[in-house]
Amino acid sequence: MRLPAPPGHGWVARVWVVVALFALVTAWASYQVGVPVRDPNGAWLPRRLAVALVLLALLAVVDAAVRARRSGAPRRVLLVLRERWSGPRMVLAATGLLAYHVVYLCYHNLKSWLVFSEPRDAMLQRWDEWIFVGHSPAVLLHDLLGEHVAAYVLTAWYVSFSTVVTIALVSSLAFTEEVREGYVYLTSAMWVWILGVGAYHLIPSLGPFSHTPQDFAGLARTVTQDTQARYLAQRARLLADPQAHDATAQIGAFASLHVAVVLMILLMARYYGLRRTTLALTVYLAGTMVATVYLGWHFVVDLAGGVVVAYAAVALGRMTIHPPRARRDARLSASLTPRG
Repeated sequence: MRLPAPPGHGWVARVWVVVALFALVTAWASYQVGVPVRDPNGAWLPRRLAVALVLLALLAVVDAAVRARRSGAPRRVLLVLRERWSGPRMVLAATGLLAYHVVYLCYHNLKSWLVFSEPRDAMLQRWDEWIFVGHSPAVLLHDLLGEHVAAYVLTAWYVSFSTVVTIALVSSLAFTEEVREGYVYLTSAMWVWILGVGAYHLIPSLGPFSHTPQDFAGLARTVTQDTQARYLAQRARLLADPQAHDATAQIGAFASLHVAVVLMILLMARYYGLRRTTLALTVYLAGTMVATVYLGWHFVVDLAGGVVVAYAAVALGRMTIHPPRARRDARLSASLTPRG
């Protein structure tokens, strides 16, 4: 049973303190590398924020329709919608999405500046080969699954990530009873990007597809190879002309944030008590792990890094919204509340 939250909105302030501090770190890093903070493609931030807000509106209507039907009055959708979405809740949801996207924009820039660090893929490759007794785990997967049908299936699995992430993010605000509980997910997701980009800079790397391209030469041609080639071209362009207004890079391997984000979603589904969703996400996580190694995006040790990032992010997200002292106060309040 979840404890009642104590009154006040200090948790909102804590979220924005995290955003502000991460923005300051980004500004300092920008100064250090001599490259300005950039919005990818010129309008990424407003476009992604607009998509999230439209999706939030749609899911809010779906949520109201389901609640109205369960109450036995399916025609009261608008009434339920008005009751659920008061002015304060709408403001908190919209500003929460803004906070998340500001953090993601900072993350994207910090990740882009990885190009100025020396990649350490050889070390990660050696770790993988030690774990698998001298073998490449990607090659072992190719031998086990084949290099044709599996390549198409796992590519589709891998590219579904962005859609899953967006839906999960907005659903946390649309379907939770209290917006504060939605913020637990929102803040955990923010911490994934913050910790993840820290891991990128701890061990800079490009990924197996760049370090040992011969291991992936036999795979069927899919959008994976085109995307990987584009990422390498972006990296080369940023290195050649860091001051170009549209020069950014998106390549990084350690830790696997595909794994980190999917595991974070799974952990949050469990936190919300969504048993069937948790089971489905367990399958999705397993497929994501296989896909990232099979397609050459990540070393196996990157997956382990992603697991650590996910657990740490969820712990920090919960602590940001429900700090230990607030939990103790809530327990005390619950114990003093008369029953019967």
